[in-house]
Amino acid sequence: MTRTLVESLLTHAAQQSDRTAYRFLVTGDCDGEIHEMSYGKLALRSRAIAAWLQQRGLTGERALLLYPPGVEFIPAFMGCLAAGVIAVPGVPPQGRAQNHRALNRMRRLIADADAKVILGSQGFMDIVELLAQQAPELDGTVRVATEDISEEQAGSWRQPDLAADTVAFLQYTSGSTSAPRGVMVTHENLVDNQRVLTERMGHTPDSLAEYGNELFVSWLPVYHDMGLIAPVLNTIHLGATSTLFAPLHFLQQPQRWLTTISRFRPHTSGGPNFAYELCLKHATPELLDSLDLSAWRVAFNGAEPVRAATLRRFADTFARAGLRREALYPCYGLAEATLMVTGGCVDTPPTLHTAAEGAPNAGEADAAAVSCGRPGPGVTLAIVHPEGQHELPEGEVGEIWVGGASVAKGYWRNIVATREILRAHLPGHQGRFLRTGDCGFLRDGELYVTGRLKDLIVIDGRNHYPQDLELTAELAHPALRPGCTAAFSVDAGAEGEEPVLVAEIVPQAAGETERITDLIRSAVGDSHSLPLNDVVLVHPGTIPKTSSGKIQRHATRTAYLEGTLSLVTALGAG
Repeated sequence: MTRTLVESLLTHAAQQSDRTAYRFLVTGDCDGEIHEMSYGKLALRSRAIAAWLQQRGLTGERALLLYPPGVEFIPAFMGCLAAGVIAVPGVPPQGRAQNHRALNRMRRLIADADAKVILGSQGFMDIVELLAQQAPELDGTVRVATEDISEEQAGSWRQPDLAADTVAFLQYTSGSTSAPRGVMVTHENLVDNQRVLTERMGHTPDSLAEYGNELFVSWLPVYHDMGLIAPVLNTIHLGATSTLFAPLHFLQQPQRWLTTISRFRPHTSGGPNFAYELCLKHATPELLDSLDLSAWRVAFNGAEPVRAATLRRFADTFARAGLRREALYPCYGLAEATLMVTGGCVDTPPTLHTAAEGAPNAGEADAAAVSCGRPGPGVTLAIVHPEGQHELPEGEVGEIWVGGASVAKGYWRNIVATREILRAHLPGHQGRFLRTGDCGFLRDGELYVTGRLKDLIVIDGRNHYPQDLELTAELAHPALRPGCTAAFSVDAGAEGEEPVLVAEIVPQAAGETERITDLIRSAVGDSHSLPLNDVVLVHPGTIPKTSSGKIQRHATRTAYLEGTLSLVTALGAG
């Protein structure tokens, strides 16, 4: 077994130099322009970038990576690993309209990571140079467009001395409930999680042969852990071929995702729950008749709460296109565990549970708890009382703790958070544990995730999971945008905590706000016996989300209290 992904890449380049590692759909369309990169080309570009970094004495330093969607990010990332430079994937600037946001994020990442070099594409580096005029902290950084690095430099590359616990890259967390932190992912973490992912998703040699080495189709952003660790790095780990395209092209036309799966017939593809909802909204009879999804083996669903209603409707709708219910694959993971923690069994339909002790809304089919599968090999999973810090019996809801070689080394330059979150100890178990901050329970060895500890809404001594309230609200009227609702509580003085729900609606429904508000109140009241203190309808794009699409409930709550939401209407309790 190889010790690093760099070794995997070099092995595949030597054995199958001409095999396509990645193809990128430039326009997001299968019949449009396609860029391809072979294993030989990927290894050559990676070694050249690594040599350039080594020649400038940057080994051990941090490199911020800013690339548009495409294949050039990948040799830059692998070049950093091959040079012993710590890669820091960043969200690239996206033009003048987002320059302020891009500049602020760059400043935070550069300051926190103490980045000494910025790698990017030529077009993006031009934008960075403009931003640098407003950011004096960029003055000390080396900045280069990697297209300008000659491949002839590859010959001067030297294999660095990489230990198992050498930090490979910093994955900045999405920050759904707190400020983003740089998770230190080591080479051992990367290799171990590739082993977990490969086993859980059934990426066996026989499966790869059956699929002609077509492994992934992905539109997920490569600067995020789900888009990087799974479709990009698992491809290198296994020497397979994957098809990529831009997140924006998916969001503009969600049917592109399904059309690409139908065309290239990969073993695995997936995304957050909202992606499946978007596809359902565009599932016209004409689209369904044009698709062949029968080869789709693993349709993974993760990074945000997996909804039973979404799984049911997606399976029912796309069965007409050949989708098998057994392909639906809920899973659970997080950056602090490199990526994957649990996953379902391939060729087995998802398990739903409606009557487990502690499972929310027992008896409601659409709000059933969804199993996210079993831990990967070598992964230890425990459900722990968050205050008492003792393990809870099966069926009881507590905090999800994770142990194993995939758990990250720590948070970059944050000893306190590292000790509190990544160095927990559990009586009766050896080794350290990661406190995920997520709630869940175990049943028959399978994990059911119920929400975030910090997002939990407690009203009159009763626990309510915000995603349950959000789902109920979204099902109340078709004008509610899927995955664009935030539920939280606010201090109502003598009355204690009171629930508030903020929801985005489509522009065409602006004249129906009073009726929609009434339907939301009624649905939440009937399903959860919970009167809402306030229902606020807002314009699309108002509710803040993380880079992976998770609702930022705390940020929404702050905007609500500060009165900065883009309101369509806001009605108080009547």
